[in-house]
Amino acid sequence: MGIGFKPLDQPPTVGVRFVSAGFAACMADTITFPLDTAKVRLQIQGEGSAVASAPRLTTLCTHAMAAQYDMAAGPFNSQNRGLAGIIQNIVRQEGPRGLYSGLVAGLHRQMSFASIRIGLYDSVKNFYQKQWHKDSGNGAPMATRILAGITTGAVAVSCAQPTDVVKVRMQAEGANPFGGKRYSGALSAYRTIAVEEGVKGLWKGTGPNIARNSIVNATELVCYDMVKEEILALNLMTDNLPCHFVSAFITGFVTTCVASPVDVVKTRFMNSRPGQYTSALDCAVKMFYEGGLAAFYKGFTPSFMRLGSWNILMFVFYEQLKRGFTLASQHGRYREAPL
Repeated sequence: MGIGFKPLDQPPTVGVRFVSAGFAACMADTITFPLDTAKVRLQIQGEGSAVASAPRLTTLCTHAMAAQYDMAAGPFNSQNRGLAGIIQNIVRQEGPRGLYSGLVAGLHRQMSFASIRIGLYDSVKNFYQKQWHKDSGNGAPMATRILAGITTGAVAVSCAQPTDVVKVRMQAEGANPFGGKRYSGALSAYRTIAVEEGVKGLWKGTGPNIARNSIVNATELVCYDMVKEEILALNLMTDNLPCHFVSAFITGFVTTCVASPVDVVKTRFMNSRPGQYTSALDCAVKMFYEGGLAAFYKGFTPSFMRLGSWNILMFVFYEQLKRGFTLASQHGRYREAPL
């Protein structure tokens, strides 16, 4: 007996996939957002250490404030670098709501970002398939799937970059123990960044974010696509929730391993003060000098916990929403059909 809606007799429309992807991503984001906030805090931990730390510190507080602050209790203490320690610190210093800093911007991001990168993936994949592999009867080759994932990922970032910048800024600002909140909310953040840094500030880090999300999107969607197809081809499971769960779990782990280095650079660069890094490459080089290769995998555990759980929730919700919306639209057409 299957769980959830049964497989569809006909594929969902582009509109159904587009809307389903946005809603599914928002639902998954809402549930896993505390892990994402902890991941961001871990990734920026130790940012600008060594030479760069002094000017950054003096922009946040006076030397007297720095001397009076109990660094042993602060969020930069090495004892608090683990996931549990970071979450505990956030709750103690900012309250439970601190775990959801930037959620509104995160939902803005998913409705625009996920709808494009996930909702349009099948359409772009089918377009490339028709252009280059018209006679293939074995499904789209891996190269075609990867290209489709890169395409929708890059287009999605180009459209949704301001929402990602605001989300990261709001998630990261609680890590500053000396200053007050820079933004009172998501709309305030959009306005403040545009005024202080210009409109281009809202597109800060677009290059590394396109690189990161092209990699993530291609890995995530192609992996899920092929793992699910293989499970069904081997008759290990039917096309229902358990199959979607297993496919999404494997996808989450593979995607985290591939995307973590780019993700850390993206987070550091987008959260940096003006002039701290000349480019994303400069950010990556300084990270390497400060922390070696391990710096690129900071926050890996919460990244996997977040991305693994996010993938499971998103793909399960996405598959069910596609089927539910399609059945609802079919039911509506049947009711409107003349007798």
